[in-house]
Amino acid sequence: MYIYEENRAKLFSETGTKVLLLVRDEVQSLLQLAGAVRSQEALAKAAGDGWTRLAALDYMVELGEIRELTGPDVAGQHRVFVRRKIAT
Repeated sequence: MYIYEENRAKLFSETGTKVLLLVRDEVQSLLQLAGAVRSQEALAKAAGDGWTRLAALDYMVELGEIRELTGPDVAGQHRVFVRRKIAT
């Protein structure tokens, strides 16, 4: 079972950092194209452990780069994200 807190630390290894950057680049590209991105597509180009790839998305949420639209009962691959709305 995926637990973000247990997988977050993996992002700070050399391999995890590469995964994070690949996921971040893909998310930004897909958001530019469509305005929203589903995790399945966001993670498709990044190789490696599935939990680490999901942790990359959750870390982006933690940093405030993106926000999740879907609720807690959605399968991991079907989670939907958009850009964080900047307050004016």
